Amino acid sequence: MTTPVEKSMPSPSAEPTPARPGMKRRWLFAIVALVFLFVLMPFLFWQATWFGRPLTDAQVAEYLDASARPRDTQHALAQIEQRIESPSDAVRATVRPWYPDIIRISAQGVPELRLTAAWVMGQDNTAPEFHQALLHALADSDPMVRRNAALGLVRFADATGHDEIVAMLAPTTLTSPAAGTISIRVRSGDTINPGTMVARIASGNQKVEVRSQMPGTAGPWQVSDGAQVTTAQPLLVLDPSSDMVWESLRALYLIGQPADLPAIESYTHPPADFPATVAQQAAATTAAIRQRAQHGAP
Repeated sequence: MTTPVEKSMPSPSAEPTPARPGMKRRWLFAIVALVFLFVLMPFLFWQATWFGRPLTDAQVAEYLDASARPRDTQHALAQIEQRIESPSDAVRATVRPWYPDIIRISAQGVPELRLTAAWVMGQDNTAPEFHQALLHALADSDPMVRRNAALGLVRFADATGHDEIVAMLAPTTLTSPAAGTISIRVRSGDTINPGTMVARIASGNQKVEVRSQMPGTAGPWQVSDGAQVTTAQPLLVLDPSSDMVWESLRALYLIGQPADLPAIESYTHPPADFPATVAQQAAATTAAIRQRAQHGAP
């Protein structure tokens, strides 16, 4: 006797039921759409994050508006920098109407925009308004803004930011923003970028994040994971990044003083992961300072 289940099962020799033409087309369209998305989404992401994408003058003006997204404003600033560096006088002239916006951003924008604006202003050392704005940025609360401002001032043959530039060669100690129990998030030797969370401080129901404002390499921790810390207590030593050291050495080639030589000469034998250009620049900067001192130049 055949059970209902056996009756519903096809025999091994039965031909498979052919798919309807409409079903084939729908599957084909779905597969094509999926492949298209796999290609399109990375392109859209690249378009949204690549600052080399050209902007029209109208877009630059729109992105510099105070209501624009920070990412768009960074894009506009990057485009302005490219135009400032153009060999064409006509191209460079197109950006001057936006100089007041750049100065406003350097004073009022979020840290990421202020530091970008400071860098852009350093590219045009013919603009006295940029010179004054960079001097003001030397007092910024964010260390990266101060350092970009100091480097920009060198382009104006202004050594006012000398101490800030020398400080770029030295390690920085991150301190605790609050009291509580620390939970360490990075290990010594890890690469740190601006904004990286290195630890979290728990106090009752509150958790305070400890983030680095500068790039570098995590050095030795001054506390243990799970320890009780107090406000302003030293937590982590941050060694400077190779890019930061290199920029400092380039600037000190022009404005360095004999008192800076011990800090500079230490990078003639830099850490093993630093590029060879750092040691070369340290040697060149040392020679330039010694030569100026020999001839009595400031």
